Amino acid sequence: MTAYVALLRGVNLGKRQLKMEDLRKVAAGLGLDEPRTYIASGNLLFRSNKGEQALKAELEAAIAEHMRARVGVMIRTAEELAAVVAANPFADEAAAFVVAIFLDAPPPAESPKAAKNVDGERIALGKREIYVHYPRGQGRSRLAIPAAAEGTARNMNTVAKLAELARELA
Repeated sequence: MTAYVALLRGVNLGKRQLKMEDLRKVAAGLGLDEPRTYIASGNLLFRSNKGEQALKAELEAAIAEHMRARVGVMIRTAEELAAVVAANPFADEAAAFVVAIFLDAPPPAESPKAAKNVDGERIALGKREIYVHYPRGQGRSRLAIPAAAEGTARNMNTVAKLAELARELA
């Protein structure tokens, strides 16, 4: 079995509330092995013999049915998440000020140049991620990256903890 992390987009922001207990129940209902959550921002760890695309489709459909709203889900294996941590181009910066924006596909090469409202932020591309260093914090930034619109961001503290938990689950 493969250890996976599912990263949900835009839950527990405003009216899009999803209890982590409910997320674990949805995962268990899909037959996912040992579903666990980490913090209330939509991080699900589990094991499965299924592939990424099947898991993504099943989770998105089940969560949409539960929430009555479409929720994007990005899937990574434990190894892929560890590689995201290792590839962090801003590892010398405070992890709370660096995010990885997870995407389904490789980001377009022009993503950094297409960004709007850049005010000191630095952008770098990963395999299926966009890394951003926010020198004043993400909450104060007006940065807009068009290629990131369908992705979901996690700060590097969270990514590192998820990688550790996924490695333990593997």
